[in-house]
Order: sequence, then structure tokens, then C-alpha cells
Amino acid sequence: MPKIAGRLPRRSIRAIARPQASWWPTLLFAGILCFVTFYAKGGLNLESMTSTEMSLTLAAGITIASAVLLAPLAGRAYGAWPVGLLLSFAVLSAVSVAWSVQPDESWRDADRLLAYGAVFAAGVILAHIAADRWRAVLGGIALAAVVVCGFALLTKVFPGELAPYNAYARLEEPYGYWNAIGLTAALGAICCMWLGARRTGHPLMSALAYPAMGVLLLTLLLAFSRGALAALAVGLALWFGVLPLRLRGAAVLVAGALAAGALAAWAFSTDALSAEGVSAAGRASAGHQLGALLVAMVAVLTVVGLAAGFLTSRRAPSARARRNAGALLWSLIALALLSFAGALAHSHRGFTGSISHAVTSLTDPNAKPPPNTPSRLTAVASVRSRYWKEALQIFAAHPTVGAGAAAYQTARMRYRKETLQVRHAHGFIVQTLADLGLAGLAVVLALLASWMAAAGRATHPFNRRWRSWREMRAGARPSWRRVPERYSPERIGMLSMLCVVVVFGAHSLVDWTWYVPGNACVALLCAGWLAGRGPLSSKRRAAAVQVDRTLALRRALARREGLVAAVRKLGATRLGAAAAVLVAALLAAWSQWQPQRSEDARQEALAVLAHDPRGAAAAASTAVSRDPLSAEALLTLAYVQRTSGRPTLARATLQRAVRLQPSNPQTWLALARSDLASDPRAALPEVQAAVFLNPESIAPEALAKEPEAVEIYNDYVEALRAAGPPHTIRTGSASHAPAKGSAPRASRR
Repeated sequence: MPKIAGRLPRRSIRAIARPQASWWPTLLFAGILCFVTFYAKGGLNLESMTSTEMSLTLAAGITIASAVLLAPLAGRAYGAWPVGLLLSFAVLSAVSVAWSVQPDESWRDADRLLAYGAVFAAGVILAHIAADRWRAVLGGIALAAVVVCGFALLTKVFPGELAPYNAYARLEEPYGYWNAIGLTAALGAICCMWLGARRTGHPLMSALAYPAMGVLLLTLLLAFSRGALAALAVGLALWFGVLPLRLRGAAVLVAGALAAGALAAWAFSTDALSAEGVSAAGRASAGHQLGALLVAMVAVLTVVGLAAGFLTSRRAPSARARRNAGALLWSLIALALLSFAGALAHSHRGFTGSISHAVTSLTDPNAKPPPNTPSRLTAVASVRSRYWKEALQIFAAHPTVGAGAAAYQTARMRYRKETLQVRHAHGFIVQTLADLGLAGLAVVLALLASWMAAAGRATHPFNRRWRSWREMRAGARPSWRRVPERYSPERIGMLSMLCVVVVFGAHSLVDWTWYVPGNACVALLCAGWLAGRGPLSSKRRAAAVQVDRTLALRRALARREGLVAAVRKLGATRLGAAAAVLVAALLAAWSQWQPQRSEDARQEALAVLAHDPRGAAAAASTAVSRDPLSAEALLTLAYVQRTSGRPTLARATLQRAVRLQPSNPQTWLALARSDLASDPRAALPEVQAAVFLNPESIAPEALAKEPEAVEIYNDYVEALRAAGPPHTIRTGSASHAPAKGSAPRASRR
């Protein structure tokens, strides 16, 4: 501080030294994350996703532009490489529309990645200009997680009011997906570990970490999410391995786990809370009991937190007490591991046989999935291996650049062996291989390496660091050398952020929560902050210069020099860069808006078709012009044209849709159904193309469950009869003759 004092006005010195209130940025971060979670939900609705993406992109653009105007020019641009590579990943996804089997979905995926890149870049820039606000990030994530998980628990307490149509026993609101709410609880639990274990901060807030941990762990257990539990275990192992606050953290974790475990055990034993198909009255009665027990758990954990804070504040535990407590914890962990190994050894399969059976169940694509009951927490079988196998088959067919961003859902139809509709491969790596091939994987690995190098500057896990590029250019050999660092409050916070990112990364390997904005934005914000933070000792001068620049602008306006004079103080370079950022954000938001504008016009065309065919045709043409990659818009235009008495033009539009998405069975099927009415012979190869691209569409299982499958089957039979002698319908390796008494043809639009 003395070195800076001679160069800055006294007012800016006081502004730097003054303690900064952290409650309002904490509420700001929590509010943004809650908005993203409750509005975007699971990320499957186009309208809510469009609004969310545009809001995040524009807000991040304004933040970055403001930083360009006010932040100091001196210093390294920490985090620039990860930001550039993440945006390169978005650009690759956008370029993949040229070869994608479903280019409209690739466009939407690129828009999502642009929003994610904006959030990541905002985290990087905030770490540059507001490094002292790191507590608000962790506190905001913890608060948002408690709010979201508290709402999820309330859907169990008041099912008739908050979740009247949810027939599952698992928690899934507000995302509509149980593993997403489980991951939210896991991410919040890491932040609660930091909140309850820290040595600084208000004691009351640290005490509230105990009931918050209980709420989060109870939510995680009632979501029956094995992936979230495994990801949390990975994050906790890292947290205890790299942070010195093990006993403090263990107190928060053990107290919350005991309370949540006891309440979850009661819920698991209550059929109205753990079984499916329970009547609304039964769920409501059991939910009210759960609510009363939940209030009691929160009250008890609050008292425990206050007592722990009071005892440790009056007299810190001695070194001997800490050693004994640590030895007790390690003994309990060892005892648990030995008990688990003993249970496996005494099972009917034996120790090695149980492990072998578990591995087989986990990797068998034909394994039966466990039920959506508490028993799935101890089950190993999963359907993920089926999705991974399909993704690898797609990758084998398109190894270099994949089938196109977000094209897995369409490309998998050629390889699937069941009728379940799946949009994602339930694994980030296999999804990337299927969608973008080796090119996408290369960008992802480069992004991971650059982020790890950038984040390592602020964390130095295990008190080690790689030699810098400058040292290696000078002739030093690469090495991961030991460099002891002081565990300052900020470093502890940065390491906690690292654990948050690791939890999300571990879960993304086995699920599709990368596509859930409420989960992804938490990890992107922490990852961006770590990448942009740089060495912990390098920000005081930058903060001082920024305060000085801000005060200078305020003085210019206060002296009535006018806006022009204030703008001149910023400089043309800064103004140009800020303007470029805003223009880029506006262009990205415009791109994100177009699919929704196209969908709005398409829905308008269908709504007015009955009484205004001319207006319907204009609206359908507008939908196509707004999103020229959308097959759905072209199919709607063709339907409007055919209904308006222009079958030739309608067929030309359908042929355009086929040329746009030749690997999409829906475009071939729409063209075949158009030809069945005028030229059934021409429809046969088109129906065969649709069945070839989606063999399971007329499989016996589909015919027994799905009316659409019966309609496709009848279309196939009609085309075969029009083509000549009777044929046998073949799908894959199976042959199916027309079923007796098959359902009549469904009405076509």
C-alpha cells in the first residue's frame, strides 16, 4: 500500500481500503442463477432457452464492455486462451451446419455455446476488475442452491400445489430432471463446505452452513441421483485433499449428513414418498409430515452450527485434539471401506465376482435400468452404456468432424435398438465425439489444458506449480515443482471454486447436465473466475488504478465538463473495443433469437390457416426465411401449400426439406406421405429411406405402443401394394409381415 499511496489520490486510497459490502453482490449472483434455473428449467424448451441465452449474452456483453472502458490496460490478459478456445468450440458448432444431419439443431447448439462463452468471459473479466468479490460468487452459489433445493423439497411437502402432475417418487423440479437437481445440491454442498469451514466472515453465516448442508444433502438423496452422489464424492475428496480446513469441513459435512440421512431413511421407508403411482391424497399427507420433520432438522442443525461456532471462537482446539479428531475420522473411513469389502466378500458372488458383475452391469448396453425408487442408489446397472455405444457408432461413421453439433438425437435413430426418444448421449466426451468428431475433441482437450494452466495460477493445488513459459523459453526444463503458498482466505475460496468445477466436470462425464443452463452457468462462472484471477498477489495495483479511473470520470462529470469530455478521457481505443464487444453481443443475441422467431411464425401460420390461407402462406414463408435450416418450417410451409390447393409447389418444398436434411427420416416420411396421395409408386423408395434411417419405427415394440409407428407401417404397406406384388417388410435383421387387425391409418395433416 505505501508504494501505491504516492501515486493515487487520497480518496482512491480510502476507497480501496474501505471494506466492501458483500451482501448485495451475493444476492445479485444468487438472483441471476435462480432466474436461469427457474426460467430455463432443463433447457429443453425453445422459448425459455432463447430468452435465457439472449439475457446472458447481452448482460455479459455489457459487463465486458464496461470493463473495457474502466479496467486498467496494464497487466497480463489472464484467461484469454480459455475464452478464445471456448468461443472456437462455439464457432466449430456453428460451422458444423454445413455437414450436420440436423443443421437447425446445430445452429441452436451454437447459440447456446455462445451464451455459455459469454458467461465464461464475464467470469474472467469480473475476476480482473472485481477480484475482491470472490466471496459473493461462492455465497451466491450456495444461496441459489439452497433456494432451488428448498423449492424441490417443497414439491414433496405440497405436491398438490407445486407438482400436481409429477407421478415419480424422485425430486425433479424445477428442472424437470432429477439428476439436474441432484447436481445443484452437490455444487451447493461444496460451497457450504467453504462457508462453514472458513476462519473469516460473520459467525452467523458460517453457522447457517449446517442447516444448508442438511437441506442440500436431503435433496440429493431424495433425487435418487447416483451420478450426483459420485460427483460430490469426487469433489469432497479433492476438497479434503487440497484444503487445510479438514476438521471444520468434516464437522459441517458429518452433521448435515447425519441429519439428512436420518430424514431420508424415514422417507425411503414411507411408500407415499418413495413409490410411484401413489394417490394425491397419500402424497399430500406424507408430504406434510416430511415438512414438519424438515423444519425440525433445520432448527436442530442451526443450533448445532451456532454451538460449533461459539465453542471454536472462544477456544480453538489444541493440536492434540485436532490430531485425535483427524485420526477418528480416518478410522471411520477405513472402517466403512473394510465393512463394504467384507460385505462383498460374504455375498453369494464373492469379492471379485461382485466387482465383475458390477462392471458387466454398468457396461452392458442391454442391461435393465433400475427402477425410480430408493433401491437405485445401490444399483449399478444403467442405460448410459446403450447411449454411449450409439454415440461411438456415430463417431465411427463420422470420425473427423462428427454428425454435426446436437445431431446425436437424429443420427442415433439408425443405430438404436429400442424406441425410447433420447436427445443427448448422457456423457460430454461421447456426445462431443458423435457430434463434432476428433476435431471437437481436440478443441475440448486444448480448452481443458489451457484452463487448467490458467486456473493453477490462482490455486496451486497441493502447493505445486508448473514452470512458466518464460522460464522454459529461458532454458529451464518443464517440471511440476513444489512451491509452498500461504492459505489465505482468497486462496481457500479459489480452491473451493476449483472443487465446484471438478464436481460439474465429473458429473458431465456421465450425464447431459452440460445442456442444463442452471447447472452449467454455476460451473462456467467459477471456471471463468479461476481462469481470469491470475496470481493472488497481482491484483491490488489493478484495483487501485481502476478506482482512480472511475473517480476521474466522476470528477469530470461533477465539474460539468459534459459527457464529451468524459468520453475523451476514455480514449478512442477503449471506445472502439467496447463498441465492438457490444456489437458482437447484439449479433449473437440476434442469432439466438431467429429460431424462436421462426417458430412463432410457424405457429401463426397453423393458427390462421383455416380462415386466412394467404396469411398462413406468408407466415410460413417468413418462418422459413427466419430459420432457413429448419426442416419443421419447410414441412409447415408444404402443409399450408397443399391445403391451399398447390400440391406441385408443396412437393417441391418437401423435396427441398429432403435436400436440406437427407439423414432425417421425418423429411423422407413427409415427402412419401405427400406422394401416397398422388403417386403411390413414387412413395415406396421414400418410405424405405425413412425406415432405413429409423428401423425401429416399425419394430413390433413400437407398433404395440406408438400410434405413429402404426401409421408409418400402414404407409409402408400401402406403398408396397402400389408398387406391385406383395413384399416382406424388412427392418435391420428382422422381417415383419403386415400384422393382422392392424390399427387403421391415422389421419394425416
